[in-house]
Amino acid sequence: MNKTVVLASGNPGKLREFQQMLQTCGLDVVPQGNFAVPDIEETGLTFVENAILKARNACEHTGHPAIADDSGIEVDALNGAPGIYSARFSNGWQGENASDDRNNAYLLERLAGVPDAQRTARYQCVLVYMRHAADPTPLICQASWEGRILTAPQGENGFGYDPLFWLDELNCTSAQLPKDEKNRISHRAKAMAMLLAALQNAR
Repeated sequence: MNKTVVLASGNPGKLREFQQMLQTCGLDVVPQGNFAVPDIEETGLTFVENAILKARNACEHTGHPAIADDSGIEVDALNGAPGIYSARFSNGWQGENASDDRNNAYLLERLAGVPDAQRTARYQCVLVYMRHAADPTPLICQASWEGRILTAPQGENGFGYDPLFWLDELNCTSAQLPKDEKNRISHRAKAMAMLLAALQNAR
């Protein structure tokens, strides 16, 4: 019988990715919405802190082990911003709420005039696995994906900052990659592979 693990997210895309990868470990990944887990405010100052907050919250409300991720993009010319605030980067800009398109437009405005060589950036992903709410040694897996920010979006795939995230080695943006290829090489794919290995070694 598979062991139930709660995913501290309501994102259906993330759920499919985790279910596919972790079924080989005998884990049945279910979204926290199945248990009516309330969202928790992400008050941490790092990706690690926020992932732990989300995983612990899911453990506390379900009694099951939980997996959470926190991810975003760091832009060197902005001293690592938007970082943990990636999803809500443009909140309040021009008096409106954040969205993917607005986040991208705001990022381009902030980087106006910055030359290509100084537009380096990376996606970060931190995954946390907690066995229970009081787990003193959660599994923490972190991975990054290097690129740079274009001056205009390219590509229709992906989400977030993908249309601006240029990959020199592939000569395209993340939004121009086929979904399967992105899911093999992205920051989240790397972190998930690390988590999978750690869970297999822990069994």
